[in-house]
Amino acid sequence: MQYNKSSDSVGITETKYFTIQDKILLESNEQFGPVTVAYETYGTLNDTKDNAILLLHALTGDAHAAGYHAEDDKKPGWWDDMVGPGKAFDTNKYFVISSNMLGGCSGTTGPCSINPETQKPYALDFPVITIEDAVKVQKKLVDYLGVKKLVVAGGSMGGMQALEWSIAHSDMVSDVIIIASTSRLTAQGIAFNAVGRNAILSDPYFNNGNYYGQEKQPERGLAIARMIGHITYLCEESMHNKFGRRFQDSDKPNFDFNIDFQVESYLEHQGRVFVDRFDANSYLYITKAVDYFDLSKKHGSLKNAFEKTNARFLVMSFTTDWLFPTAQSKEIVQALIKAGRDVSFCEIESPCGHDAFLLEFETQTKIVKSFLAKSRGQHND
Repeated sequence: MQYNKSSDSVGITETKYFTIQDKILLESNEQFGPVTVAYETYGTLNDTKDNAILLLHALTGDAHAAGYHAEDDKKPGWWDDMVGPGKAFDTNKYFVISSNMLGGCSGTTGPCSINPETQKPYALDFPVITIEDAVKVQKKLVDYLGVKKLVVAGGSMGGMQALEWSIAHSDMVSDVIIIASTSRLTAQGIAFNAVGRNAILSDPYFNNGNYYGQEKQPERGLAIARMIGHITYLCEESMHNKFGRRFQDSDKPNFDFNIDFQVESYLEHQGRVFVDRFDANSYLYITKAVDYFDLSKKHGSLKNAFEKTNARFLVMSFTTDWLFPTAQSKEIVQALIKAGRDVSFCEIESPCGHDAFLLEFETQTKIVKSFLAKSRGQHND
């Protein structure tokens, strides 16, 4: 699918950059800065500055949520089906903001960025960060853009950031949309991230994170990390429907340790294309930030956490998502109810596993549009 001037596309978009010159106090108590933030915006901010929606990306996302960067682009932004004129996040009504997360590798300051003190990439000198730290950076961007009130929305890790936004900046956030997310990872979720990180750390070319500019990069370790992660994004049903036990090149086994099955070939492909767009060190830092996120531990309980927010919530889960299953969304919903907050919940039937939040756009669009139509903001006149 290439760029076309359809009526529901935001068209050609541009990634912009904002630099926070002051140091930011991180959750680790380390002062860090300056920080450059890569971001894109779609639509127009109204005169009362209250029609903004902040989209928060998943683990390996970036600022390019919608549209195309050039007319010959083959792929649009990662949530293009949800962002544009008449879509779920309607750019005729809303000023939509998307930024790359702190620690990323797509324009926002991260371990591959140049350390101004050494004039070399930070590598593992980059500080360990948290979801809270990422939200602090996003808040600086939103203030820079002049926004007074906003809706925050995100899937997976983006949902974690949206939860943190609703609590840390309750005076600013009117509505929150949480999709296929959780208030904290399970031990199993942490375990998958740990194995992915160990694949990177064990790569012979990792070189203690100082691989920038080297002929050999830790590509195999990063590819394996992606393969592990990708298994968690699918589900047994979707993997069976896509691949079953079918062999790759024939109806007989090879009787060796090369790729035999179609599912092996698929995972190998996912790992191979991932290394072209992502940084191994960023993968280490961002997965660790996800591991650390735990609203219950930070606030004493989920109920205590949500007593600090004034927002209205929409929580959505998917039937086959076993990474962040419906039970974890229901835990959020029940805590919001106990805290006396306004919350809507929907479990969506889907065979797509955790990845459903990027794929089931038609159902999500109906639900999101209905939710936003009842927003307490002043942008639905």
